[in-house]
Amino acid sequence: MADHTMIAVAGHEVRVSNPAKVFFAALGVTKLDLIEYYLTLAEQTLNHLRNRPTVLKRYPDGAGAEPFFQKRVPDSAPDWLQTAVVHFPSGRSARELLPNDAAHLVWGLNLGVIDWNPWPVRAADLDRPDELRVDLDPTPQASWDDVRQVALCAGQVLSEFGLTGFPKTSGSRGIHINVRIEPAHEFPVVRRAALALAREIERRVPELATTRWWKEERHGVFIDYNQNARDRTVASAYSVRPTADARVSTPLRWDEVASVEQEDLRIDTVPARVAALGDPSAEIDQHAGSLAALIERSRIDEQHGLGDAPWPPNFPKAPGEPTRVQPSRARRSQP
Repeated sequence: MADHTMIAVAGHEVRVSNPAKVFFAALGVTKLDLIEYYLTLAEQTLNHLRNRPTVLKRYPDGAGAEPFFQKRVPDSAPDWLQTAVVHFPSGRSARELLPNDAAHLVWGLNLGVIDWNPWPVRAADLDRPDELRVDLDPTPQASWDDVRQVALCAGQVLSEFGLTGFPKTSGSRGIHINVRIEPAHEFPVVRRAALALAREIERRVPELATTRWWKEERHGVFIDYNQNARDRTVASAYSVRPTADARVSTPLRWDEVASVEQEDLRIDTVPARVAALGDPSAEIDQHAGSLAALIERSRIDEQHGLGDAPWPPNFPKAPGEPTRVQPSRARRSQP
């Protein structure tokens, strides 16, 4: 195959270099195969990316090599590329990609993007998320069934608080639940609402779920509330993940969660699944809910002594945040 090819898509001609380069060695999946996957599911993929600033997680040497994150769209990018300027907790800013059509997907894939990592905001309001994210991250001791059971509990809790969750496999070891919300609150408020949700799930299934930030204190499935802090991203729906078998972060119906197996949902199976069953997340934008009930739950928690929880280490110390030090180190430093 030639050292490059041109793909006509969404009104643009996009140059793809090294289309035969193998990205998944065990499967022989090439860069062009990956592009064809995303073109087949462009509508479904873009439903979760459109108008969202997106970090370019690049794998120039394929899925088996280490990636690097590129937050800034280069000045040499095509002039038709749509972008937005975002600001980070450090005070710095960057012009990030807005993947608004299939041509944007192909442009990013040519750079070695495998999975897409968008912010939970839209370009119209970069300070107020319209998506709350529930990231269920199992500890090494947790089973896959533990993850599924915690996800089912999370779905029930969301419903009780007037919100609609859309579950998907992470394509790795966990499950994500995306929740459309009204873009009425800034990141700290959304994060506190996510923390209140996580604590309520923990209360329901304490033997399976934890909100403990420090790894040495965790058990079961960690509910990563900090994925709702500013500048945190997760792989979006229909993203191919850099696993040996090219698994896909796949939206599910709630009645599938109890029996789903991650390894069944791959680059070679998901397009046929969508063609046969449709997209369970297609109507996610029609279910934007209010955070009022979760914000009230957070207020009640605080009255009972459950204030803020630790933030990620790259964030400034937040008002009311507990001491940001590993518990075992804190104990050793005591006289």
